[in-house]
Amino acid sequence: MSKKGVPFDTIEGGIYMDFLNKLGKKASEACKVTADKTGKLAKEAKLRMKMGELKSEINDIYEEIGKKVYENHVREEKQDISNELEEQCTKIDCLSDEIDSILKECLELKDKRQCPNCYTEIEKDVQFCPKCGTKQEEKSDLEKTVSVESDVDENHDETVEHLETEE
Repeated sequence: MSKKGVPFDTIEGGIYMDFLNKLGKKASEACKVTADKTGKLAKEAKLRMKMGELKSEINDIYEEIGKKVYENHVREEKQDISNELEEQCTKIDCLSDEIDSILKECLELKDKRQCPNCYTEIEKDVQFCPKCGTKQEEKSDLEKTVSVESDVDENHDETVEHLETEE
């Protein structure tokens, strides 16, 4: 018996239950964090695979362009292939834009950004690139507005309107 007349095993049982409850909560939190990270890694892997496929398509188009140019070069009678080349270059532009979009999405998943000078992956909040030393731009006005709007809940529409009119 304890000094207050409560059996030790009741006190110890309460301590053990409290410990087990805390342990269960921590395990659940760890599981959730791990599942989130795994989900992000899987999504990034899919995006990078898609990026690889797009780069392969671009290389195929480069090869096609090279063949057309060379075939035209060896012909005795030259043909105007500028329209075909323009179409192929437009395809490359579209695929490159898609690759850039996927790259940005990958960086967002990791909460990072890319240095505009050396294209190194860097933390979002750094002021200078750790690789090349280039001063990083602050968030653009549009990003700041979007950030503020997402922080304001739906009941405060007049706050968002006020912020937009100040610009």
